[in-house]
Amino acid sequence: MGSLWRNVRYGARSLQRDRGFALVAIITLALGICATTAVFSVVNSVLLRPLPFTNPDELVWVWSRRPDNNKAPLNLPDFLDYREQNQTLAEIAAFSNFGVSLSGTEKTDRLQAMRVSANLFQLLGVNASYGRLFVPQDDNPDQRHVVVLSHNSWQQRFAGEPQIVGKTLILNGEGFQVVGILPFNYSLPNPDAELAIPLAPEADPLRTVRSSVNFLRAIGRLKTSVTRAQAEADLNSIVARQRQQYGDSYSKKIGTNLVPLYEELVGQVRTGLLALLGAVALVLLIGCSNLAALSLARAAKRYQEIAIKKAIGATSARLATELLIESLLLALIGGAFGLLLANGAVRTLLWLSATPLPRYQEIALDLRALGFAVGVSALCAVAFGILPAWQGSRAEMNSTLRASSRGVGDGARLNRWRSILAIGEVGLCFVLLIGAGLMIQSFMRVQAVQSGFDPANTMTARLSLPKSKYQNRTDVSLFANKVSQAIEGLPGVQGVGAVSILPMSGGGNTIEFSVAGRATSTRDKYTANYRLATPGYFSAMKIPLLRGRDFDEHDQSDSPPVALVNEAMARRLFPQGDVIGTRVNVDDNNTGPRPIEIAGVVGNVKQRNLESEEAFDIYIPMAQVHEDNVEGLTNSQYWVVRGQADDRQIEKAFTAEVQKIDREAAMSNTRTLEEYLSESIAPRRFSLRILTIFSTAALLLAVTGIYGVVSYTVTQRTPEIGIRLALGARRTQVFRLILGQGLKVVSFGLTFGLLGALALTRVLRGFLFGITPSDPMTFVFVTLTLILITLAACSIPARRATKVDPLIALRNE
Repeated sequence: MGSLWRNVRYGARSLQRDRGFALVAIITLALGICATTAVFSVVNSVLLRPLPFTNPDELVWVWSRRPDNNKAPLNLPDFLDYREQNQTLAEIAAFSNFGVSLSGTEKTDRLQAMRVSANLFQLLGVNASYGRLFVPQDDNPDQRHVVVLSHNSWQQRFAGEPQIVGKTLILNGEGFQVVGILPFNYSLPNPDAELAIPLAPEADPLRTVRSSVNFLRAIGRLKTSVTRAQAEADLNSIVARQRQQYGDSYSKKIGTNLVPLYEELVGQVRTGLLALLGAVALVLLIGCSNLAALSLARAAKRYQEIAIKKAIGATSARLATELLIESLLLALIGGAFGLLLANGAVRTLLWLSATPLPRYQEIALDLRALGFAVGVSALCAVAFGILPAWQGSRAEMNSTLRASSRGVGDGARLNRWRSILAIGEVGLCFVLLIGAGLMIQSFMRVQAVQSGFDPANTMTARLSLPKSKYQNRTDVSLFANKVSQAIEGLPGVQGVGAVSILPMSGGGNTIEFSVAGRATSTRDKYTANYRLATPGYFSAMKIPLLRGRDFDEHDQSDSPPVALVNEAMARRLFPQGDVIGTRVNVDDNNTGPRPIEIAGVVGNVKQRNLESEEAFDIYIPMAQVHEDNVEGLTNSQYWVVRGQADDRQIEKAFTAEVQKIDREAAMSNTRTLEEYLSESIAPRRFSLRILTIFSTAALLLAVTGIYGVVSYTVTQRTPEIGIRLALGARRTQVFRLILGQGLKVVSFGLTFGLLGALALTRVLRGFLFGITPSDPMTFVFVTLTLILITLAACSIPARRATKVDPLIALRNE
């Protein structure tokens, strides 16, 4: 132990004498370990840490399986059948998104909420931070007026007051007593939801309607010793009985799909986060290679000191230990600073993400992250310290003591190791640059996709209406007409309209339909995005009308129902151009398909995101909404106002006019269409930003490494260069000679990197859009860029070599 402390004290004094090297090493390691630990903390919290539920391995997400969709929602009768008839699930709970109006304050607010089975929290094993959560009895019709708040909602909307428990909130005009607060590390299945109310199936009029809309998701807990396959087979047998008993209502429900809850929650981000961790690890490895090269140069300067120690009896093992301890001290100091910075780096990553990652409430540094940082620090110490320690301990005592500098053979051996390190840096840098290049091209191609609407100068708002006042489609239509007339009269307004679900808003609603007069087998039924819109919606969005007519004031509840369809549907189903006047049977209600006449064709719109595939769209006038869907319109409708410019005054005027028409109308999500469009590509932008940052850092480190190799070469070959110049060599020949040394390193590095890039870019396949992982243009561009930048760096020491004075070089020798 005494020997160890002596080595530590000696290493500290040695580093104190060489403060410049120590500072560079600590900063490099601190930044590398900070970034690596931050990314690992995210990976650990999202992917590695068990879900915060009781026995999470027993939990499964229950989906309905259809020919065109392996993850379809359920309707209420499905859920009740599964709950009552299954033999393999200990429990099953259902939930759905739900918009509510919170009134009783200065203004009515629209909140994102959820309806959940009262047994959901009990099934998951979640406890309240204050009060209690739902119990099964809360699903009873006479006990359902209770509400649970999310932790974020409690903190932000109710100032974190514990006294809120027991108070009554007015939701959609009804009183709900707050019974509890969810814990901070748990969000509802919809992370944006602020509260939950009981599903109360027995109080829902859809509980016996087999053809009702599919709006529920479900989570089940497997019984002890039951496998997921057995539970899926059990539920599939229930579906088979449903198909036999209810016929057409279940023609497209072919079974169930049980997905582990962990996979459902984090499966989509696993590859991206692991790729991110791999990228930052490559940057750290490049940094360690640079430090190893610096340490080699530093060890070379200490060869006389090492030789003297050997002469007085020091062993090679002891000398190597001393040098390794110096590396370990640097790594530990750098790791400590990196860990201090890591918490801020985690927050920066979450801020750059723009859209919440799964389990984002749980993301934080913990003991595992601390252990990771310590482990990475130790690995860094070995990575950049082992080679200099080995080389330093091999110092030849006799030759070193006879000379003031290293011999040619020793210098060549050191430079050979530095070249090997630089080759590795170039190769790793090439892999990262290829990844960044592919992501940049994908991002540019996504941005070039036509959305189908013009997002410029548009303000949008989401409204909810009190159900007690808007109980039928006539009431809703009158409200829409009043708002349209009021907003159209405002100065600067060029268009106003409303739609049930706004493009890029994250919502979705699909229906089945068939073409009247054609066969109606399951094969001839189609699925389309279903939207309810006012007459001014298409002009406000600048969605072009291609054929037929737009909605107008004559399309009322008592007039023949009409629809507009998009170009993709018209081209696919009506190739002869006979779409106008054709009838389609639209299944948009709980009683069965109804005939609707196609009045016009509009342009295609990217409803979900810019990368979504071409789909069918059916638009129905809001005034002709089926009475079964009126509740959906009162819960949520999006209004779009187009102005002459980006004028925030329009937003204030819109809010004031809506409040004049109905003070109980709740408003939320007031933002521009451009913000929705930007948010739709936020995940891709996040990956691009992070990968670009890491790639740039890798490029700088690699170029620095090559510069160091060439610069060291010039220093070692100064006598040789002097002789060449004395014998008549031209300075341009010397310049090419030194530049060739750098080019050789780059060439080997590119060869190594090309093999790695071809293998590792396959990981990015799922993140690319409109481009292949082996895109030749990307590889050529990155290769040329890397060659030009590194040659520019090599030209500096090469130019210095041409200025060597032969007389001075030979006199020094």
